[in-house]
Amino acid sequence: MPGTPYAVNDVMTRTVVAVHGGAEFKDIVRTMRRWRVSALPVLDSDNRVIGVVSEADLLPKEEYRVRDQDPDPWRAARRPPDLAKADAVTAQKLMTSPAVTVGEDITLVRAARTMAHAKVKRLPVVDGEGVLKGIVSRSDLLRVFLRSDEDIADDVRREIATHLMAVPVQPIGVEVRDGVVTLTGRVRDTTLLPLVTRLVRAVEGVVDVHCALEGPLRRPNLDPDLPGSVGM
Repeated sequence: MPGTPYAVNDVMTRTVVAVHGGAEFKDIVRTMRRWRVSALPVLDSDNRVIGVVSEADLLPKEEYRVRDQDPDPWRAARRPPDLAKADAVTAQKLMTSPAVTVGEDITLVRAARTMAHAKVKRLPVVDGEGVLKGIVSRSDLLRVFLRSDEDIADDVRREIATHLMAVPVQPIGVEVRDGVVTLTGRVRDTTLLPLVTRLVRAVEGVVDVHCALEGPLRRPNLDPDLPGSVGM
């Protein structure tokens, strides 16, 4: 979608493995193993996401399996949530809730920030009613960097060079190699260059920006004492 930021809807996985709240412990483990995933969205009867159950939520079952013989009696007292999960047998009791989710139309930048803030590797994607529509992972967010250099260059020329600098002193050159954008040419107003760099960097798939744009050539003042004679 040239000219518009990529959204979660553009990169998310639409076929999602999930479990309902009543799923039992061993069924959850089997599902994770079968589909080679480390976490599963947990749904209610209307397919709304109510939580996420991960390998970390399952591990207390093993960690505290012999807690009555634990030589450190203070450890159990310090971790009551893990003890509760050690005794749980269904997804609804094991899951982390509420789930951190994102909408289909949010940008990849916002999704990445949400993922980093929540310290999770994937996010369930939901509609306005909280119904599961897909899942977006770290690797999905990185897919924009697989865009071709030609596509990136087209976006830069259209959104930046054409609109922001409609009247350059000379044509603006846009070269993209492995996602790195190089801008060459001359512009009338060099104060815009920091803004140009930021805008180009915001184009989906751009890895870095080398801005080699320059201002207009100035003619030397050959006779500075001549009245009305100024440099151009």
